[in-house]
Amino acid sequence: MAVLAAEHISKTFGSEIASAVGVQAVRDVAFTVEQGTFLAITGASGSGKSTVLHMLGGITRPTEGRVVLEGVDLAGLDDEQLALLRRRRIGFVFQRYNLLPELSLAENVALPLELDGTSRSACRDAAVAALEQVGMSHRADHRPDSVSGGEQQRAAIARALVTRPAILLADEPTGALDTANSENVIQLLQKLVLDDNQTVVLVTHDSSVADAATRVIRMRDGRIESDTPRPHAAEVARS
Repeated sequence: MAVLAAEHISKTFGSEIASAVGVQAVRDVAFTVEQGTFLAITGASGSGKSTVLHMLGGITRPTEGRVVLEGVDLAGLDDEQLALLRRRRIGFVFQRYNLLPELSLAENVALPLELDGTSRSACRDAAVAALEQVGMSHRADHRPDSVSGGEQQRAAIARALVTRPAILLADEPTGALDTANSENVIQLLQKLVLDDNQTVVLVTHDSSVADAATRVIRMRDGRIESDTPRPHAAEVARS
């Protein structure tokens, strides 16, 4: 069974206002994502790729069609149930790191578990383990402003991983980074897929970032233009 399925999803903005002309951002998009896949969704600005990612993550509800995560139809959940599923089963990584400046990296990473009522000691242990997973445990007690942008993004990835989510959704995760840090983040995502069988769906406009994925969906005018499997760059390098 696929970890995630987009079943003919469409999104029209403004359709809820009777006098408005709706803008169709996504049109009849359908695909499934198997466990351990590194999928990049790419396309020009306005192609609908970020809207698709937001629907996959339950941030935006489709106008038509449905999203199914681990057999659960997101359309059947109310807002509270959807928020709980997002927190427990979906890891989000954004272009901006969204770390709280007054907290240490470990405290930032632990936040999703704290919201679930996990004990402080268990939160700390899990946060340090997640930071170790991304090569950042030595920075656990540092605050965000004392580490580099690339390190902040690694901490944000650790926060997304701390709940052991079914899928990691990344929206332009290298957009605020220089070339060297971008390469480090992409190599980290590849490692998570290869070594931990983590499922990753990434949105990017950068073809060099998309080239690191094992599958690339290219969007144009709200539709899927192509869906192409690729050899894993990191796997090729190992062979």
